[in-house]
Amino acid sequence: MSEARLIIGLGNPGREYRETRHNIGFMVLDRLAIHFNVRFSRLQSKSLIASGRSTDHRFILAKPQTFMNLSGQSVRALMRFYKIDMSDLLVVHDDLDLSPGTLRIRPDGGSPGQRGMTSIIEYLGTDQFPRLRLGIGRPPGSMDPADFVLQNFSAAESPIIMDILSLAVDAVLCWGHEGIEKAMTQYNVSK
Repeated sequence: MSEARLIIGLGNPGREYRETRHNIGFMVLDRLAIHFNVRFSRLQSKSLIASGRSTDHRFILAKPQTFMNLSGQSVRALMRFYKIDMSDLLVVHDDLDLSPGTLRIRPDGGSPGQRGMTSIIEYLGTDQFPRLRLGIGRPPGSMDPADFVLQNFSAAESPIIMDILSLAVDAVLCWGHEGIEKAMTQYNVSK
């Protein structure tokens, strides 16, 4: 691993999407920015960027502003600009197949239908990079998943989501300092 870590949080730009299920990646990065006492104050490669430093690593936080389906454009440009190795990239995103309160860190894998991940895999030409998946659950009944991901979490889910966001910040920091294996062992949890 190099000195710099690039953490991508997936979501959609705009006030109307801020608290939606699809924006849980942005929510994690907002909490990381608070941890590092930094702001998303500049736009680079179609992403809002904040940069924090810990004892031995620089953490570059990026929230693509391209909308979910084109996230790969931003990720590829940022990786080239910062000369980031695949192992030093972490993508944080929502996952319909995991229940709310579930967190999964993996060293690689497919997109499980998540269009932001599909875009990143297409633009990078590989799925061999770490990701942190946060469960948002399946839509009830016959509701279209595309509509479901653009809804806010329910009042009953909110405390679970607050807990998992805090845990996700710890998991990202563990990954950044101690590596993917340690983060997987310590933070892969289910609710």
